[in-house]
Amino acid sequence: MSTKRVSRLALALLFLVAGAAHFLRPQPFVRIVPPYLPEPLLLVYLSGAAEVAGGLGLLLPATRRWAAWGLVLLLVAVFPANLYMLQSHGAGLPVPLWALWLRLPLQLVLIAWAWQHTRPTAKP
Repeated sequence: MSTKRVSRLALALLFLVAGAAHFLRPQPFVRIVPPYLPEPLLLVYLSGAAEVAGGLGLLLPATRRWAAWGLVLLLVAVFPANLYMLQSHGAGLPVPLWALWLRLPLQLVLIAWAWQHTRPTAKP
């Protein structure tokens, strides 16, 4: 199994699990939606659905590149939630300050990870 395939499967699993969490335990995600955005629960469900769709899309060759682009855009779109979580000192969640700071560059790592799957795969 190629490194790129393992990477793609791991990324898909990450987004499938994270997306499912938005539906199974939405309240922590609702708390980190910045207050200037409307309908926090709806936004949590929409972002969870987008994560699940992106994760599934990575598994199918026909949708792989579009799914990766969608995840890049999603990660950019949810960045304000990570920033708000830092600004609000965890939005009432028990997260250490160092972890809140670490979430910001980690988001960039996730964006780069998804972006690497936007490029066409070479045919053998």
